[in-house]
Amino acid sequence: MSKKTTGYILLVTIAIASILTILYEFNLAAIPASLMMGVRWITAIVLVLNAIMRKGLTTWILTCMVLGIFVGLDFPDVAKALQPLSQGFIKLVKTIVGPILFATLVFGIAGHSDLKQVGRMAWKSMLYFFCATTCAIFIGLAAINLTKAGVGIDIEHMPHEELPQTSAVSDSDKIALEHIDESAHWIYKFTSFFRDTFPENIVKSVYENKVLQIVVFAVIFGIGLAMVEEKKRKPFVDFAESLSEAMFKFTNLVMLFAPIGVGAAMAYTVGHLGIDILKNLFMLLATLYLALIFFLGGILLPVALYLKIPIRQFINAIKEPVSIAFATTSSDAALPKAMSAMEKFGVPRKIVSFVIPTGYSFNLDGTSLYLSLASIFVAQAAGIHLSFGQQLMIAFTLMITSKGVAAVPRASLIILIATADQFGLPVFVIAAILGIDELMDMARTSVNVIGNCLATVVVAKWEGEFDEAAPFRKDTDEDGLEEIAETIEEGPEGETRT
Repeated sequence: MSKKTTGYILLVTIAIASILTILYEFNLAAIPASLMMGVRWITAIVLVLNAIMRKGLTTWILTCMVLGIFVGLDFPDVAKALQPLSQGFIKLVKTIVGPILFATLVFGIAGHSDLKQVGRMAWKSMLYFFCATTCAIFIGLAAINLTKAGVGIDIEHMPHEELPQTSAVSDSDKIALEHIDESAHWIYKFTSFFRDTFPENIVKSVYENKVLQIVVFAVIFGIGLAMVEEKKRKPFVDFAESLSEAMFKFTNLVMLFAPIGVGAAMAYTVGHLGIDILKNLFMLLATLYLALIFFLGGILLPVALYLKIPIRQFINAIKEPVSIAFATTSSDAALPKAMSAMEKFGVPRKIVSFVIPTGYSFNLDGTSLYLSLASIFVAQAAGIHLSFGQQLMIAFTLMITSKGVAAVPRASLIILIATADQFGLPVFVIAAILGIDELMDMARTSVNVIGNCLATVVVAKWEGEFDEAAPFRKDTDEDGLEEIAETIEEGPEGETRT
């Protein structure tokens, strides 16, 4: 059976399944639940057949995402039991983050010894990050004020869960704040953010996956290494280059496990929350997703078109890291693949290794939009009217507090709680929307990854170092399978084994 034939069968199957699902969900026809279950698994078989024919990693990831949804719907207990597989995948990917950031940054800086370019990349990146996140915050404010999703919501019937116990403020900082007047608290919190960007122990930073601390250490180390004489610098630069190459190959191997990890993550989400959760807070979800789509189409797309970035090729380049981010709700899980994809797309490694990790702390477009939207939603649900000036104050606060917290567990919720508390908004409403946080996290994490990938191209174009021909080159090892097979078949010198 050819790929074309399989594609047609898949298209027809999905069309029939979609029509039956609409009829079933809206009670337009009396369709037994057992029939719907059968339709789902027939669709699953066709999806797997299509994935076997196409063999691409992206196809397998998307297929396993759908299979995860089906498992979550029909076998929720089994789906919940699959969570360790998704956790294992994320843990495996996190082992890549520290070494790959350190190696690529050190090689990028010390290998070229162009310290002026590092400074240029820093201010250009920060300027772009500030503009992008500011636009995201104001789009979030506009969206929630237009839809008024929180007005008239019956909070008592919303799903309630316990709020995360993690605090964005450490215990030592809480003690220090007790001795400072409340009017100066924001100054202390602002300066403590800069304090926390510097690593106390680089091994500890790698262990805790503190991306910004690793970046700061690697940049300073790379600058110091660049100032060393060539004879003493070269061995370490060669080591950094070898380590970065090895970690990219390591990433290719780990990504072969991605379909299983992604499918398990999606199964757990649906099995844990249930598909009906969408009906409870549909307006909030719809507002967030529509606002994110508007941000992508109204801000990021015009930027890409203005810079003449080939859109179709860019989408093909980022589809794997974005699908991983969507299913796992983890930016860390997508980071190595995003870096690899942008390098293949034509962005020099020295720019990729600086912009993407920095963006993970300063360019969280999706999270920034969500925070502004959710803050006003909390006020609307509680019946509190906020003036335009008060909303601007919330936006300004979020511009500061949303930076540098990518490594904090459920960081967006922690920032949201802190903002609500600061402006006297009821925290219990946040507990009510926590039940669907994972569904919202999928979208905002995906937009974070898209925004950071585009940022690398923007900076590369700005620096005049973007390889215009790279996006149109055929990627012969898209899914890493061919390269691994060749490595197994060939000897260490490239001679074919018999």
